[in-house]
Amino acid sequence: MTQTSAFRMPDILETTEGKERRVGVEIELSGLGYDELVTLAARLLEGTPVLQKRYVTTVETELGEFTVELDSDPIKDLDLADGRLPQSIRELGGQAMDVIDAAAERVVPLEIISPPLPFSSLGVVESLVDNLREAGALGSRDAIYFAFGLQLNPELPDLEPATLVRYFQAFAALYDWLKHRHQLDVSRKLTTYIEPWHGRYTELLLEEGYQPDLAQLMEDYLELNPTRNRALDLLPLFAHLDRERLERHVQDPRIKSRPTLHYRLPDCDIDNPAWHFSTVWNDWVVLENLANNPDDLADMRRLFRERRKLNLHNLTHSWQETTHDWLAKKGYV
Repeated sequence: MTQTSAFRMPDILETTEGKERRVGVEIELSGLGYDELVTLAARLLEGTPVLQKRYVTTVETELGEFTVELDSDPIKDLDLADGRLPQSIRELGGQAMDVIDAAAERVVPLEIISPPLPFSSLGVVESLVDNLREAGALGSRDAIYFAFGLQLNPELPDLEPATLVRYFQAFAALYDWLKHRHQLDVSRKLTTYIEPWHGRYTELLLEEGYQPDLAQLMEDYLELNPTRNRALDLLPLFAHLDRERLERHVQDPRIKSRPTLHYRLPDCDIDNPAWHFSTVWNDWVVLENLANNPDDLADMRRLFRERRKLNLHNLTHSWQETTHDWLAKKGYV
């Protein structure tokens, strides 16, 4: 599978160590049985499937190890020998498991998790998604309870506090615009795990002259956002940078240490022929390029601070509209 011209690339393609930047991708979907999805993914990725445990299979490829799993730890870890289960279920044995599996595959998302992929290899994901659509994969719009997501874990150019601040500021300023672009289905809009950052934190972050060191940056965020349930979840990054400080505010074994951002906002609209992975990625690239253009970022922050002034423009334009007009004028979209 080859790179597609549908992809835009950010201005900064390498880390400060001179290595190509990478991104992990997580895709939630339904419409296919677990075994069917494993078989399809292995064929499309030209990889070898290896069953790791119940509902968890790895696919070894030239790009690394993809994982196909059911996104439910209780179902994955279910053991009919567990004495905590009702005796009636344990006595049914395999029949009970068949019923549980059939129900789980209908209401619990299946998930494909990529290894960290070089930006130049993202065409693999585009091709995978398009082929899964043709095979019958379903996304958020198929049922009100689905609320499936497509998550990105992009590696940053470096982990210096000044770099982190720029990325955080770009996201805070662009949140309304990004949500308008990515939140196509009502099921995902109603969920609580893609909330924006606390308003007081956003105001602090976008103040003129905000230049904290790492410790202060973490404290400012964690004081008002001590949860994984944010559209841009910073807890995996903070676990990598200073787990001891993070755990003074949040103790959650689900937080995995990663030297990346964890972008959770987009829904997965995989059964929509007009929806493509590259579209989601290209909107993220807008944030990337804004974060790495200090003059434009300063201008956007100024606009954000002025958005509550009582004037004709603010009375007749939402912040999302103002953001889009500014991005278009500057050539970002």
